[in-house]
Amino acid sequence: MPFEKHLPGAAPSAPAPATPDDPASLKVVPIRHYARWVAAAAVLVIVAQFAHGLLTNPVWEWDVFRDYVLSETIVQAVWVTLQLTAYATVLGFLLGTVLAFMRLSQSPVLQTVAWTYIWIFRSIPMIVQLVFWFNLSALYKELGLGIPFGPVFWSVDSNSLIGTIGAAIIGLTLHQAAYAAEIVRGGVISVDRGQLEAAAALGIPRLRQVRRIVLPQAMRAILPTAGNEIIGLLKGTSVVYVMSIGELFYQAQVIYGRNGRVIPLLLVATAWYVVLTSLLSIAQHYVERRYARGTAPKTLRVRALGGRR
Repeated sequence: MPFEKHLPGAAPSAPAPATPDDPASLKVVPIRHYARWVAAAAVLVIVAQFAHGLLTNPVWEWDVFRDYVLSETIVQAVWVTLQLTAYATVLGFLLGTVLAFMRLSQSPVLQTVAWTYIWIFRSIPMIVQLVFWFNLSALYKELGLGIPFGPVFWSVDSNSLIGTIGAAIIGLTLHQAAYAAEIVRGGVISVDRGQLEAAAALGIPRLRQVRRIVLPQAMRAILPTAGNEIIGLLKGTSVVYVMSIGELFYQAQVIYGRNGRVIPLLLVATAWYVVLTSLLSIAQHYVERRYARGTAPKTLRVRALGGRR
C-alpha cells in the first residue's frame, strides 16, 4: 500500500509485478526509416562523385583559376559590379518608395501614373531597357531645361551628359524601381490600419505616422523580398555586358576570349558571384533580425522559489 510504513530492521517489500496492460512494461521500438537512409546514402554518393570530379577533372584548370581569381583586372571588375548594384539599389528603392505611396494615394492621377510606370517597366526585359538607354542620343540629341512647350534656357549634348555607366545606372534603377514599388507597397498595406487611425486621433502628423509607425513595421515584410531582389540585381548586372562595361562577367569574357580558357574563367566569375551573394545574405539576416526585435516569442523561464512556482 502507498501509505504502508516499514518497521525498523524489516526488509522492504518486493515491487508488484507489472501487469500486461501496464504501459511501463511495454518495449519501445524506434521507427526504422529505411527509405530515408537509402535516399541519404544516394545523395552522399552523388555529392562525393561531384566533388571528386571537381577536384580531379583537368578541364577545370584550377591553376588558371588561381592565377585570375584575385588578379587586378577581375578585382576591378568586381568593384564595378558592386558600384552598379549599390547605385541601382539605393536609387531604385527611393524611386520605388515614391511610386508605392503614389499607388496608395487617394489621387486617381497619381495612382494611374504609378500603375502605368510599374506595368511598363515590368513588361520590358532589362536588356532591352539597357540597350534603349545606351542609344538615347539617337532619340534625343540634346537634353535641356526650360518652360514646358516653350523656350529652352539650358541644353547639353546627350552623349556628354549620359555616358555608358550613366546609361547602365539609369536602366538598372528604372527597372529596379518597378519591382521595389510593389515590394514597398506590399509591406505598407501589411500594417494594421487601426494603428494609423489611432495615430491620427492623437493628432500625429501624417509624415510622422509614415516615418515612425508605418515604415518600421512594414520593414519586417519588406526586407525578405527586398533582400532577394537585391541579390537578383547583383547577378543581373551581368546583363550590362551588352554595353561593353567592364563588370565581372564582361571581363571574364574578355580574358577567355584572349587565352581560350573558357571553363576556368567562368569558374572565376561564378566564385565571385557566390561570395558576393553570400555576403549579402549574411547582411540580410542581421538586418532582418534587428527589425524583428520584439516580435519573436520569448522563452518563459520558471524559477522555483521556496518550493513554489
